[in-house]
Amino acid sequence: MKVLIIGFGSIGKRHAQILSAHNSVEEICVLSNQLNLPYRTFNKIDQTKEYNPDYIVVCSETSKHLEHLSFIEKNFKNKLVLIEKPLFSKYYKLNIKHNKVFVGYNLRYHPLLNLIKKKIYSKKIWSVQIICGSFLPSWRKNIDYRKSYSAKSNGGGVLLDLSHELDYAVWLFGNLKPNFIVSKKISDLKIESDDYLSLFLENKQQTYIQISLNYFMKKPTRQIFIDGEDISIQTDLINNTSFVFEKDQRNIEKLDNFNKNQMYEEQHDDVINHKFDKISSFSEASSLMKLIDKIKENKI
Repeated sequence: MKVLIIGFGSIGKRHAQILSAHNSVEEICVLSNQLNLPYRTFNKIDQTKEYNPDYIVVCSETSKHLEHLSFIEKNFKNKLVLIEKPLFSKYYKLNIKHNKVFVGYNLRYHPLLNLIKKKIYSKKIWSVQIICGSFLPSWRKNIDYRKSYSAKSNGGGVLLDLSHELDYAVWLFGNLKPNFIVSKKISDLKIESDDYLSLFLENKQQTYIQISLNYFMKKPTRQIFIDGEDISIQTDLINNTSFVFEKDQRNIEKLDNFNKNQMYEEQHDDVINHKFDKISSFSEASSLMKLIDKIKENKI
C-alpha cells in the first residue's frame, strides 16, 4: 500500500511514524513545503497524481481541508482517505462519490470511552458533564501560539479545535439539540478566536448534556461525568481512570500503560482493513459540521 500524507506538522509526523511501522504500508510520500524530510516529498499537489497513492491522510490546516479534499475527489478514484478533524472550518456541501472518506475523531478508539458506550447501553441517562480545558500557549513546541491556526478566526477556536468532545457526545448519546450556548473570547490570550465555550444540549431521550471547553486552563483537564438510573460514571481521559458505580457496586478501571498512539493505530487498522463501524464517516462529520455551525450562529 502506498500512502500520501498531506501536511507535515505535528499530527502529520505522528501519522507518518505510525504508518511507517504498519505491515501493509510499502511507501510513504508527503506533500509539504518543508525541506529535507525523511520521506519522498512533493511541494505541489498536482505531483501526487503520478504517485497515485492507495491511502491519503489529510493533515493540513483546517482552512485548507476543502481544497485538498476537493482535489482528491476530482483526481482520484477508489482511494481510502482519512482527514484530520474537524472536517472543515464550516459546513460545505461536498458530494463524495469516488472515494471512501473518514474523519480522524480518534477518541472513539479510547478504551474508556468504549467502556462508557458499553455501560450506558439501554440505560436511562439523566445528565452528562464534559469538561476539556488546557493552555493554548503550551500546545505546540517551537510555535508561537499567536500565529497558530488555533488563534485564527477562520478555522480556529475551541469549538473546532476541541470538537472531539462534541463528536463523542453524539457518538455516545445520538443526535443532540443545543439549548443554550456561550462562545466567546474571555481571557487575555492574544488570539482572534473564541477561547471559551459553554454548551447545553439534549437528546431525544431527554438526557441533558453540558460541554465546557477552554484554551486557558493551566492544568490540562479532560473529564466526563455521567449520571442515570442505577449508574454513575466519572472518567478522566488524561489520567486514564474511570470510576463506575452500578447499583451497589463500585469498579475502577485504570489504564496504567496506555499510549495514545494506540488510538491512531487502531483507527488506521480499521481504514486499511475496511472495518468502518466505529470510525467517523464523512456523513457523520458533515452532520457534526452542521451542528457546529448552528452553535456558532446561536452563540451569545
